[in-house]
Amino acid sequence: MTTKSISPAEARILVAQGAALIDIREQEEYARENIADAHLLSLSAIEKGDRLGPFEPYDTVIFYCQSGMRSSQNAQKLADAVAPAKVMLLEGGLNAWKKDGQQIHVDKSQPLPVMRQVQIAAGTLVLAGVLLGYGVHPGFFLLSGFVGAGLLFAGISGFCGMARLLAVMPWNRR
Repeated sequence: MTTKSISPAEARILVAQGAALIDIREQEEYARENIADAHLLSLSAIEKGDRLGPFEPYDTVIFYCQSGMRSSQNAQKLADAVAPAKVMLLEGGLNAWKKDGQQIHVDKSQPLPVMRQVQIAAGTLVLAGVLLGYGVHPGFFLLSGFVGAGLLFAGISGFCGMARLLAVMPWNRR
């Protein structure tokens, strides 16, 4: 099955005509911000076999993620999840939707996505290691090296200890 990428303006028109809009991000990402008319069916749920529907061949389903990358990389899985419907991908994802001035639902009481928390924590630790290394004692440079090694390991193995640790923090428990 072929998929077609569409702009946010085209997607808005199709949704108004009855197309289904499906967010494939994870629950935590969806809870923080989403397109108001969208349904959640995370990529991990699709990979476990969850489906929506039933859909008919004349139905149109538009998938989106944060930037469009996950949607385009998994286009075949997405098409299989709603077969035999026509599948379209929101070009640029939620970021493009917002940039186009389209309406979104935001719940700032929800925590930031865990990967953003990892980026903030890792950046803070590296910066602290460098500043303390120059200002207090050169041994603090090891902190920056430790964080860098952890990020390298996470990139190679797919396991991020910092993400696991942050996921169980009180502000991430809902």
